[in-house]
Amino acid sequence: MTITPAVRIFSYSGLNLPDPNPRFSPDEVKAAYAAQYPELATAAINGPEAVGDKLRYEFVRAIGAKG
Repeated sequence: MTITPAVRIFSYSGLNLPDPNPRFSPDEVKAAYAAQYPELATAAINGPEAVGDKLRYEFVRAIGAKG
């Protein structure tokens, strides 16, 4: 029997973002991508959801009104 770790996919706004480091927690991945996508700093993480042989996490922007 061979055990292989599940591949993680992170999605945001219709984009599939590769896993920058399998050892990172989902929060650490979010922080890593927040430099490129600043709105991720306050995003929620949904998942994981099994999609075939992969685990899909979704970054969901916080929606609210200022004021």
